[in-house]
Amino acid sequence: MDVDASSTLEPTAAPTTPSTPAPKPKKEPTEIGAEVDIYFRLLVVLILIDSKQVEQAASLSLSTADLIQNLNRRSLDHLAAKVYFYLGRSYELLGRDAEVRPLLLAALQTATLRHDTDLQSTLLNLLLRNYFNHNLLDQADKLVSKSTFPDSAGNAQLARYLYYLGRIRAVQLNYTEAHTQLQQAIRRAPSPHIAPGFLQTAYKFFIVVELLMGNIPERSTFRLPVLKTALIPYFQIVQAVRIGDLSAFQQALTTHTPTFQTDSTLTLILRLRHNVIKTGIHQISLAYSKISLKDICIKLQLDNEEDAEYIVSKAIRDGVIQGVGLDHEKGWMVGRPGGDGYETGEPRKAFHQRIEFCLDLHNQSVKAMRYPLNAHRKDLASGDDARERERELATEIAEGDMDDDEEY
Repeated sequence: MDVDASSTLEPTAAPTTPSTPAPKPKKEPTEIGAEVDIYFRLLVVLILIDSKQVEQAASLSLSTADLIQNLNRRSLDHLAAKVYFYLGRSYELLGRDAEVRPLLLAALQTATLRHDTDLQSTLLNLLLRNYFNHNLLDQADKLVSKSTFPDSAGNAQLARYLYYLGRIRAVQLNYTEAHTQLQQAIRRAPSPHIAPGFLQTAYKFFIVVELLMGNIPERSTFRLPVLKTALIPYFQIVQAVRIGDLSAFQQALTTHTPTFQTDSTLTLILRLRHNVIKTGIHQISLAYSKISLKDICIKLQLDNEEDAEYIVSKAIRDGVIQGVGLDHEKGWMVGRPGGDGYETGEPRKAFHQRIEFCLDLHNQSVKAMRYPLNAHRKDLASGDDARERERELATEIAEGDMDDDEEY
């Protein structure tokens, strides 16, 4: 019996179940980089300071500074400068900045050996600020003399360093150098909308130092928007010094003493009293040919005539007033007799400058007229003769009188 091939039953394949993917191996958590860790620590310190949790900020910044010293990575130099800055700031807010001073000195030594310019410049300014807060000016001067500020430091840190250096020189009576350092600090300071406080503080010392040098600051300085309000007390001092009014000086000093103490400029402003008296004596010597020492005491609000006589004699010796003598027996300050106004210093100097200008103008005019009149016509005549000779030569060549190969 034949069996149809199509009728044969073939075993059916068993249904296949979908294969499940093999489980992936779990990745082990990667370790956070040191730079990322320090950066997040710095952010937390800023948040703690802004939220008035200064104690926690000081603790965290101190542990972060220890961690940076142990890691010793050059990639952390810029972050290290920020960490140490907020370390000093947090301890200053707590009133315990003296405790962190040995740590800052040790860190400065390490940063100098490692040539870490960012951290070195930051630590120098932190230590100078620390010394000024505790009136340790001798230690600040020694620190400046024993250390070198890095040349490649940032402009902001250099401005702060010059400001502190100017304050040190002002206290040491080196007003010329202090004036230069403070002027450089103002020029290198950030823009007023970024650091208005630093600019105001630097200008306060700059104005006082300029007064101590015998100069009067420009009035335009007090009109700057960022300085207009902050310099009102100093503007009153400048006005008193300019006109030599001792009563106005004492009134401004009494009124704004708390402000001057907060700005740490009171000691320097007290030195200006002698400048006010010298200016007042100079004004009196110009206004009076003879005045009694008693009247000088009344005008300058001095205690007795002996002080007035000593001040006047010292002013004569220093050259503040000229052509003035003292009559000790009669108690008079006697000036030169009235005469030509150009006999005094400033008018005579101005008159002399005008005369020099006129003479120089006359000499230049004479030099401009040294050439004779119509001297240029000789050149024109010689030019006409040359052109005439050229025309004659061209005519001769055209007529064939001269050979073409002849050299002329």
